[in-house]
Amino acid sequence: MGFFVFLPLILPLTAVPIARLTEQHLHPRGAARLMTVISAVMAVCSVLCLGLIGVVGTAQIPGNPLPDSWSDPEVRAALPYHETVGTAAMWLLVLVSGACLRTALRHLRVRARARRALDGLPEAGGPGSDLAVLPDRSPYAYALPGSPGRVVVSTGMLDGLAEDEREALLAHERAHLVHRHHRYLLTTQLAANVNPFLRPLQQAVAFSAERWADEESAQAVGDRRITARAVARAALVSRAVPAPGFAAFAAPTPAPGPVPRRVAALLGPVPSSRNWPPAKTPAGLAAMVAAVGTAASALCALNAAVALLVVLKAVTPL
Repeated sequence: MGFFVFLPLILPLTAVPIARLTEQHLHPRGAARLMTVISAVMAVCSVLCLGLIGVVGTAQIPGNPLPDSWSDPEVRAALPYHETVGTAAMWLLVLVSGACLRTALRHLRVRARARRALDGLPEAGGPGSDLAVLPDRSPYAYALPGSPGRVVVSTGMLDGLAEDEREALLAHERAHLVHRHHRYLLTTQLAANVNPFLRPLQQAVAFSAERWADEESAQAVGDRRITARAVARAALVSRAVPAPGFAAFAAPTPAPGPVPRRVAALLGPVPSSRNWPPAKTPAGLAAMVAAVGTAASALCALNAAVALLVVLKAVTPL
C-alpha cells in the first residue's frame, strides 16, 4: 500500500483551480457535470482509503472483529501502519458517515416539510400545473424537487417583478426541475462532508447550476437582458429561502458575489456549448490537472485495495 493510500485524501486539492476557472471557458451545464463527477469520484476514493487505513491500523487491537490471521507479523511487515493511525482513520470514517447521514436526512426532512406546506394549496396554473404561489409577503422563489416537482414562489416575489421578469423567473426554476439540479447540489454537499478539500467544488457547482438555469431561462424568454434584469431585481428584494439546500432564483449577496457575476454573464455573449475548455488556456490546464488528480486518486485507492486483498488472502486460511 505504501504512502499512496494517503494520496486520495489530499489529491482533491488538484481540483481547486478548475473550480475557479470553469465559468470562463465552459458552458455552465458542462461545468456542473464535470465538477460533480470529480467530486463524487474523489469522495469515494477518500472514503475507501480511510477504510483501508482503518482496517490495517486496527488489525492488532485486541477484540477487533477481523480474523486473527490479519494481525500476523507478515501482515504487519507488509502493511506497517501504527494502530493510532488506524484508530484515527476509523473515527474519521465514523464522523464522515455521520455528517453525510445528517446532510441526507436534512435534505429529505426539508423536502417533506416543504411538501406539507403545499398540501391543500390550489394549483396556481390550473390542474396539472407545477406552480405553487404562497401568500407570503417575503419575496422568495425556489424549485422543490419530487414527483412531480413544483415551482414555489411567494406573492411578495411576484409583486416585485414585471410580467416578463416573472416569466424569466418561472423558466429559471423549471430548468432546475427539468435538469434535476438538486442531485448535483446534494452530491457535492456529501462529497464536501467526506473531504473538506472538495468544498470549493461544491460552491462552484452551486453557482454553475444557477448559471445553467439562467441560460435556460434566457433561451425560454428569448431575451438575455430580461433574465439579467429579473435576477438583479429579485436579488434586491429577496430574503433567505425558507428551504435551504434548494436551488433558489436569487439571494441578497454583495458584489462581487454570485448574483453580480450571473448578471454580468447574462449581459455578455452566449457561452460556448463546449464541455471541456480549450487546452491552451488556464482553464484547460486546470481541467487537465483536475483530471490527472482524479485519475491518480482512483488508481491509488484501487492499488491500496488490491494490495491489501492480496496480502490478506495470502495469510487468511481457507
